[in-house]
Amino acid sequence: MSLRPCLTVASLALLSLAAASVQAQNTAQNGGRLRALIAQKQAAAAEAALPAGVQRIADVPYGTEPAQRMDVYVSTSPTTGTNSPAASAVRAPVIFMVHGGGWRHGDKALGRVVQEKVNRWVPKGFIVISTNYRMLPDAPVAVQVRDVQAALMAAQQRAGTWGGDPNRFILMGHSAGAHLVSLLNARAPQALREGAWPWLGTVSLDSAMMNVPARMRVPHLPLYDDAFGSDPAYWVAMSPFHQWTVGAPPMQMVCSTQRADDPCQQSDAMARHVRNHGGRAEVLPQDLDHGEINAQLGLDSDYTRTVEAFMGSLDAEVARRLQ
Repeated sequence: MSLRPCLTVASLALLSLAAASVQAQNTAQNGGRLRALIAQKQAAAAEAALPAGVQRIADVPYGTEPAQRMDVYVSTSPTTGTNSPAASAVRAPVIFMVHGGGWRHGDKALGRVVQEKVNRWVPKGFIVISTNYRMLPDAPVAVQVRDVQAALMAAQQRAGTWGGDPNRFILMGHSAGAHLVSLLNARAPQALREGAWPWLGTVSLDSAMMNVPARMRVPHLPLYDDAFGSDPAYWVAMSPFHQWTVGAPPMQMVCSTQRADDPCQQSDAMARHVRNHGGRAEVLPQDLDHGEINAQLGLDSDYTRTVEAFMGSLDAEVARRLQ
């Protein structure tokens, strides 16, 4: 064998090793393929475009940190262009939305978070609130759920100024946000002791982390290690399944049948657990992918109507406005 072919083979081998090393470093730096994809999609996503007759009150603070802000979507008066709480003798029910993004990315104003929800429910006489919260790496999940609770409490305290009813809140969240509202819902009696007003119920949109220890003890996505670490005690503390308390409001869990990690299995187990302890929980499987479950809620579909049926079952005024 001549020297040149030997050098060529050796060079190719070194190049392959170098490329593999660079790829491994990039993967580690980006925190895994899924997180990088989430970040890319978040950056490319557009803010929601408001329909006629809807006003956004942007960046209402509920804390001192820049991330502790929420947007409030309300109906406007066609004559004055200002929100008109006096338009109804009964104050508006409130849908309180928490975005997803792997506990690390996301924003309250993204179109897929609020677009169709605002389009459908604000004209029906609801207020939609979409909140931000501090995220990884600056804020662990335990801090994130405290932020969501603080935002909820601030929104309930100010609801009357927007024409909303603090007694008619429905929590909603997608992905990581679904986990956070599910955890807050599970701990509702504690939140009430800390000053929250009772809320009607919770709609959880495609969380695969209802039972955190069960997920962490099997092969799982790297983003879960970032969020929940390796301490089993922390897993239990952040697990809606383990934190569920008698007196928690009803919940509906929407789950994608297209996901390989089978969030419906966790939702089914959570629903059984809640029912076995006298609570109310239901599961809504959907043949939609993870993003579609969020983006398509609010479109005129059987999916939206089934979520609305759950919402309407929580309160007569909510049901009246959804007709």
